[in-house]
Amino acid sequence: MKDKKSTIALVLSVVAIAMLTFVCATSKRAASEEGNSKQLKSGRTLPIILSPVLPDTLDFCGEAVPLDIYYVREGLDRELISFTYGHTSTMMCFKRAYRYFPIIEPILKKNGIPEDFKYLCVIESSLTNATSPAKAQGFWQFMKATGQTYNLEINDEIDMRNNIEASTEAACIFLKSLYSRLGSWTAAAASYNCGEGGLTRNMDKQSAKSYYHTKLNNETSRYVFRILAMKQVMQHPQDYGFYLRPCDLYPPIPTRKATLSGQNVDLYSFARKNGVSYKVFRELNPWITTEKLTNRANKSYTVKLPAESGISISKIRSSKDKSTEYISKI
Repeated sequence: MKDKKSTIALVLSVVAIAMLTFVCATSKRAASEEGNSKQLKSGRTLPIILSPVLPDTLDFCGEAVPLDIYYVREGLDRELISFTYGHTSTMMCFKRAYRYFPIIEPILKKNGIPEDFKYLCVIESSLTNATSPAKAQGFWQFMKATGQTYNLEINDEIDMRNNIEASTEAACIFLKSLYSRLGSWTAAAASYNCGEGGLTRNMDKQSAKSYYHTKLNNETSRYVFRILAMKQVMQHPQDYGFYLRPCDLYPPIPTRKATLSGQNVDLYSFARKNGVSYKVFRELNPWITTEKLTNRANKSYTVKLPAESGISISKIRSSKDKSTEYISKI
């Protein structure tokens, strides 16, 4: 009798363990199959839309962001939602940043400008030579008069706003001058958008201590938060649903330098003589805006040509660029 009871107890224990294992496995499978979607009672399946993660602390150029103020936290939240769910444009920014940040970062460092300003460049132009409705141009979106003030040549044939190295140098001079007068990198960033006078007049009228305490126009009110949100997403991509590998991104293009000089230079002929297509020549030198360079001032220009290895993706990519490991930041 005792042996029979022991056998029954053993059988019941085995059955209980088996049932528990089945329930756990079923729950895990259901969660896996559900993924980022939810099936409604009606039978429709909808995606699960999660609120982006807000950091506990954040800084811009070493200056603390007062996230304990409700409208500061909500302002950042709005832009994080925008970049997370406007993922087409954000994805393109990731891909371009891999190519262009290695050009921008050393110039910022050389000029004593905090690296966080590379994210200002991202939100200004999405790292393209864009033209705004107000006719601002290039990666750093300089207006013509401002660009010329900061030593950028702009005429019917040349527009150095579209030269990433020259325009980044000009942006550094501009940002450094703003910082020296305003005493804050955050204020310098806001002034880049609305002008120094626009910011200081509003701060003075309102007796405001900083950008975060000042009521401004809608664009400038969002401006620094857009920079902060882009920084957060690019430094923590997987927290916002971006799983990217170096092999998915646009690699830097190895180039060599050549001198372009003389007057009435036919750029189709110049490209052919240098063993490159006209299309690639213009891709690498977007600051030249004409097919024929009259060059009345008879200047010499340094232009980029593809490195001797050529432009095929197999030649451009280094071993690092071919990695299939997910990146942790950019």
